[in-house]
Amino acid sequence: MDEISEKDYVVIDDFLRDGLYSEIRSFFLGKLPNFQEAGIGADADNQINTKVRGDFTHWLDRKRDAELESFWNLVDEIIHMFNRYCYLSLSGYEFHLAHYPSGGHYDKHLDQFENRNNRMISVVIYLNEGWQKGNGGELEIFEKDGSSFLVDPLAGRCVMFKSAEVPHAVLEAHKSRFSLTGWLLYQPSALGKFFG
Repeated sequence: MDEISEKDYVVIDDFLRDGLYSEIRSFFLGKLPNFQEAGIGADADNQINTKVRGDFTHWLDRKRDAELESFWNLVDEIIHMFNRYCYLSLSGYEFHLAHYPSGGHYDKHLDQFENRNNRMISVVIYLNEGWQKGNGGELEIFEKDGSSFLVDPLAGRCVMFKSAEVPHAVLEAHKSRFSLTGWLLYQPSALGKFFG
């Protein structure tokens, strides 16, 4: 909590216990045939633009995806911690599974929509086993001074950052890249996808 308050982001390795990591990865692989090409923009403004973004997603729903209950309980705990120690008044969340196939990328952006600004904290949990240098798919985080650094998408690694404050990009993947990605929300809106 101190680190994300000071730097606007935090990288945590081995974020999930082994059993939960395996549950989520198995669930991910089972849903892979249902993924849809991801767009940019919310609701009616959503459009496919592969020059900007080249991943496929599957949105999660707590009631429908009850087999992920241990993960949903972890999300509840994370929200509680942010509200207790950072006074954020978070009250909801939205999550999806993300697959970047070889060649997939996402240009520099912020995790906010033009007409919807209730995403407070972005959460990315990587599910890539045996990831090697040269596989691509790194998360590039841009600092306030204009510099940037890369985060390798290693299995079990979690990155959290302030959605409206941290510009970032996903570099081109050279093999399939898997993550569980979501946002902790302030005053969940009827706009966009919200499950809480």
